[in-house]
Amino acid sequence: EALKRAACPVTADRVSLALKQLIPLDRIDPQAVEGLLDAAFGADRKGRTAYRMRDGVEALPGLSFAAIDGEGHLMGSIQCWPVALEEPDGTRHALVLVGPVAVMPELQGAGIGKAMMQASIDAADSGLGDALMMIGDPEYYGRFWGFTADGTGEWVIPGPVERRRLLARIKRAGGVPAVGRIIPDPAFVALAA
Repeated sequence: EALKRAACPVTADRVSLALKQLIPLDRIDPQAVEGLLDAAFGADRKGRTAYRMRDGVEALPGLSFAAIDGEGHLMGSIQCWPVALEEPDGTRHALVLVGPVAVMPELQGAGIGKAMMQASIDAADSGLGDALMMIGDPEYYGRFWGFTADGTGEWVIPGPVERRRLLARIKRAGGVPAVGRIIPDPAFVALAA
């Protein structure tokens, strides 16, 4: 049964006591996740470039998590999406688009996002994703998880982005091409389901 609670009465100073577990995101009611995303990023979030990159695909269940407290209240979520880097000749290279990483505003800065990000990285490293990408802060995501903008400068994406924030973490032997466009990749879903 999907958890339906969206509001979290826990404050940031009590979060270490309250965070009980990370669970698969697909166990959470989608409306609760939408409410969390609106609270964290605003109702206009769907116009952002990252939404265009994943248009029409479902989040990867093996890489997407929710943080809940001991009473089942949703505290945060991380979603990962199947995308591909398509070369000019049409050859596609599967990638995982990481994010959004969302935490209830009153709990931000308490380590919930970092815990969810680590869970997704651990799942990816276990064989579910050897090439990750995201739009994010290079200082933060680089320091903790090795994301970098090196090699993404010639990637074409469907919207504006600060190039230094278009990040990748590639563990795949041989890497991925330096030139191509990022597109949704529904065929990838079966690999990480």
